[in-house]
Amino acid sequence: MHPAATGHPGHAHPGATRPGHGHGIGSVKPDGWVYQRAPMIIYWELTNACGLACRHCRATAMPDAAPGELTTAEAIALLDDILGFAGPGEALPHVVMTGGDPLRRADLPELVAATARGIGVSLAPAVTPLLTRERMFWMKEIGIQAISLSLDGSTAEYHDGVRMVPGTYEATLTALDDAAEAGLSVQVNTLVTANTAADLPAVYELLSTHTLMQWSLFFLISIGRGSELAELSPGEAERWLLWAAGVNKDAPFRVKTTEAMHYRRLVTQPLLRAGKSKEDLETHPMSRAFGIRDGNGIVFVSNLGEVTPSGFLPISVGNVKQRSLVELYRDDPLMRALRDPSQFKGRCGVCEFQDWCGGSRARAYAWTGDPLESDPLCPYQPKAGK
Repeated sequence: MHPAATGHPGHAHPGATRPGHGHGIGSVKPDGWVYQRAPMIIYWELTNACGLACRHCRATAMPDAAPGELTTAEAIALLDDILGFAGPGEALPHVVMTGGDPLRRADLPELVAATARGIGVSLAPAVTPLLTRERMFWMKEIGIQAISLSLDGSTAEYHDGVRMVPGTYEATLTALDDAAEAGLSVQVNTLVTANTAADLPAVYELLSTHTLMQWSLFFLISIGRGSELAELSPGEAERWLLWAAGVNKDAPFRVKTTEAMHYRRLVTQPLLRAGKSKEDLETHPMSRAFGIRDGNGIVFVSNLGEVTPSGFLPISVGNVKQRSLVELYRDDPLMRALRDPSQFKGRCGVCEFQDWCGGSRARAYAWTGDPLESDPLCPYQPKAGK
């Protein structure tokens, strides 16, 4: 399972719109940092079949596809339904096809071809023998706008220890170079845990010698196989987020976070103290991530058709086999609550950064059982009265 491919940018791949290939990520814009009409990104788990057995896999991927996965006809019906998110002149969400390993779906070419009706698509393949150099050029040819690859350590010992398949580290670096040669934009996802955080500077130095568009640091949430690994403490997470903010200033690629929304607070606080206004920051390029979180700008469709706010917030609001994804996203009470920070509890409920940040609803749920509670990874004590 590719962490940043399930929820958040993103949270997101760096896909850019090309004529005839649908909408790139970021085409759907929020209204007051609320994505009510349509999500920016739909993460679609095509299958849970995968050749890896990663220690942090949200999907608990298996060697073979699960019974009941969407058929080709049901999958194309879902793509037809997605068109309902946009009226004339309105942007459509971008679809990130993930897994498991989406390359294990025999009908992948047919599904990607079906997006030519105006839906942009990115892919989150697993690094297995299926991911060849020829397959990279094929992806570019059929209209895949971007891909994501996971690199969880600066050495084979670190990375393969997480991926549980020897040789994955070298294969990932090869895939990264093959993607660049094919002209595919690449996001590299790196897992951040209590055991791996100290390796981040070395991973950054390694990535700086390769071509990529974006580096996403995924802050572990203990669900699925991820419960075997240890999350950072709030103080440690804050220190590494500050490190990431410093690195981002001079990095040859964009540095972002997944399920660590308070990164937005950390990068804006110094600018506010320096005299920048709220309006200045809301028109700054950094604001393109504001508001995006589980259920707001993000929605997840499982291999069985279950719809959840994100891949890391496993509360089903319905199934696309029975109900329209458009209706589930727009109208379900939980989805609406996740887009309304006034309903958040604890520190997130009174935080002056709640519109821009909103916290990880997935982590709040994992730790407390309530997706509207405070994000336990954030140590910030809000100012009284927001």
